[in-house]
Amino acid sequence: MRGVIIRGTLVAATSGALLMVFGGPAVAGRVIDAEGKQKNGDLAAQVAVIEYDTSKNGSGALAGPVSAVQTDWSPPPCWYAPKWSPDELSDYYQRMHNGMRNDPGIPPDAASQWNEERRNYIDGDYEDFNREKKGEGMWWGAVQNPNAPLDEQFTCSRLPFWADNGETPDVENIITPEILAGLAYEQIKVPGTEVMLAPGKKSKVNLPTWAWLDGGEFKPVSVTASLAVGGLDMSATTTATPRSLKIEPGTKDARLHPVSGECVINGDGSIGEPYAKGKADREPPCGVTYLRSSGGASYAMEATVTWEISWTGTGVANPQALPDGTFGNEQAVEVEEIQSVNR
Repeated sequence: MRGVIIRGTLVAATSGALLMVFGGPAVAGRVIDAEGKQKNGDLAAQVAVIEYDTSKNGSGALAGPVSAVQTDWSPPPCWYAPKWSPDELSDYYQRMHNGMRNDPGIPPDAASQWNEERRNYIDGDYEDFNREKKGEGMWWGAVQNPNAPLDEQFTCSRLPFWADNGETPDVENIITPEILAGLAYEQIKVPGTEVMLAPGKKSKVNLPTWAWLDGGEFKPVSVTASLAVGGLDMSATTTATPRSLKIEPGTKDARLHPVSGECVINGDGSIGEPYAKGKADREPPCGVTYLRSSGGASYAMEATVTWEISWTGTGVANPQALPDGTFGNEQAVEVEEIQSVNR
């Protein structure tokens, strides 16, 4: 999509125009992995970049992001943060002014409004982009969360505004540790949930199938989001702790163990109890009994772990709750009838 955004309105333009997002291209953040390497592009020269430490994240081929169980909650779509020095904001407006002046596809009203906006920083409410206060503060602007729906990203529609170093502007959606915590939530990955099943390579009709995961498979994971710019230095760590495993057998013709299908996670990170010889007739602490053969095919059993999620951060020492998250994997389970021989 190409166009110009002026005071919250997207104006169509030809290819010569750049996308202007309330005063400049927004940068949501960069991810730093366990080796300290940046994982999503060279953004080091940008300001207002949120850094994510994912060194304590889940890993493995089956790892993936959690989905919030609270459907009316989502990480913030946009926020305000320090973005430019006086020289940087002046340069940005000048480059955009030149681009619009040389692009015949820009609507006249849009160009006029943009020029008026630019003049306001030259000799209007501000003078010469506050160059006389260089080093004493920064220009703040909107930053869009690229993971949010496009229309929601642009609800932060304020034009760039000035704040002295160390000052926190009294503006809605200003960056806070809680916002950082929500953004860290998006970066969390948890291990997959391919459980062990027994006895045998195939489950049997009317015989319990034991399901378990060995100790240490599931443990807390966390991501830290931080921002240090313009006198700000804040961070938040969002932690996901495994709470329970839910089994969906993939057919209505099954009985769960326990009946709820919710298997609690033991203190050592294990789930259920390993099957051993002699346990075939016992009820497993975690598992499923299939009541009908899969007919030469297989059932898509799904094992989903619920993760309890909370955060701590700058000025917030006690864990604060965020919505629980879930993540699961499907695995094929073939079920056959027990063969008997009559003599």
